[in-house]
Amino acid sequence: MVSVMWFRRDLRVEDQKALARAIASQSPTLCVFQFNQEQLSQPPSRNQSAVVASVLAFKEELKEKGIDLYVMHGDLITCFEQLVQQLPQWTDVYFNYDESGFGRKRDQQAAQWFIAKKINIHAYQDHYLHGSQEIKNQSGQYYKVFTPYYRVWQCLPKETPVVVDLSRGNWLSLKTPQATLEQIETLKDTTFNDVMTVKEAKERLNHFVDNQLADYDTTRDFPSRCGTSFLSPYLRLGMVSIRTVYQAVSQAPASSGQAVFLKELAWRDFYHMVYVVNPNQKKLAVQEAFRHLEWDENPAAFKAWKEGQTGYPIIDAAMKQLLATGWMHNRLRMVVASFLTKDLQIDWRLGEAYFQEQLIDYDAASNIGGWQWAASVGTDAVPYFRIFNPVTQGKRFDPDGEFIKSYLPSLVSVPQKYLYEPWKMPGALQESIACIIGKDYPHPLVDHAEQRKRAIARYELAKEKAQMQEERLH
Repeated sequence: MVSVMWFRRDLRVEDQKALARAIASQSPTLCVFQFNQEQLSQPPSRNQSAVVASVLAFKEELKEKGIDLYVMHGDLITCFEQLVQQLPQWTDVYFNYDESGFGRKRDQQAAQWFIAKKINIHAYQDHYLHGSQEIKNQSGQYYKVFTPYYRVWQCLPKETPVVVDLSRGNWLSLKTPQATLEQIETLKDTTFNDVMTVKEAKERLNHFVDNQLADYDTTRDFPSRCGTSFLSPYLRLGMVSIRTVYQAVSQAPASSGQAVFLKELAWRDFYHMVYVVNPNQKKLAVQEAFRHLEWDENPAAFKAWKEGQTGYPIIDAAMKQLLATGWMHNRLRMVVASFLTKDLQIDWRLGEAYFQEQLIDYDAASNIGGWQWAASVGTDAVPYFRIFNPVTQGKRFDPDGEFIKSYLPSLVSVPQKYLYEPWKMPGALQESIACIIGKDYPHPLVDHAEQRKRAIARYELAKEKAQMQEERLH
């Protein structure tokens, strides 16, 4: 009897369900990670580069604990066929399963192979406080609105962290071929230096709970302040368990910040459930009425948005932050998504795909849910007539201009009066501070007020068409 502990987006050895069960089995166990060719892109995106670098860092962390992580690269079934040849006594596999997206498809494919090979499957829900099937209404249906879902979520008991004792493990060793390691190095772009580690995850959680949690509700919306947890890159790779996060936050002194943060964890579970129920959500709006919205095809405007060249300072600073760090403040994610879909009227799917390339904390369910929310096409989304004003958002959430100026040096000398609408500066002032609009900083791509009217009309037309179609069907 030989077991395989299959790591995926759960790169830790503490509070890890599958790992704890593998150790409890007492059978000789090999730890493996597989880079699936279907998920990889060339040239490597920043997101992919961060994942690859972090997996290799985790391999080193395990090595320090006396455990080898055998790394594979290529087609999933081909990798497993090669592995079973090296482990002919392989009888059991342990992993934490995925319920949505690519992970679900991969797990279904793997399960068929395991069953055919008579390998026993031990799979666990480890990524969320509540899995997709745990919270339903009295009719047994999935919730479509967050608030009633949250009421139930709050009342349900939460699992406590799982104890993992590595010293009780019976670890097998299999050396990753040098050729494989060299292949894996080509899967990341060395110009990026994004590496997440378990040690950083612990430090980040402790710092947040001790220093930021109590004020989270008042500071989280201001991008120039360190008000967010920045746990998202670590949660997406499972370098810290969601149970550990929940326990640490729950055991802190009660505060309004604590309540708001716990609600964010519920949103994480909710968006996951929505993605499971709507498996085509990455390409298809949840709201059927808006599935045939007509979007503008404007590659030049999309490029300007990606590069932070829209002429609206809060939008441009946010996009520059993404390019510089691989991360963006959550308030700004909503604002730039609203701008792309309602000011530029460009398809939300293009924005979602760009975020997937760039974000080091990319989580499909949360990202897709967030984009559909901002575009007013998803479950419990913002009403289509509620459109963020990029000028107002800048004034409200970056009132001193610190964030804008940190990412847009060309605006450093712009007086506060004009910082959020620099195109209104008199020509003489532009010359005196060496910030010529159209040269040192772009003119606004669009007029927000005009685009707001166009967007609302477009959504209303789509609704009317959908209603007419429904009436014809009935």
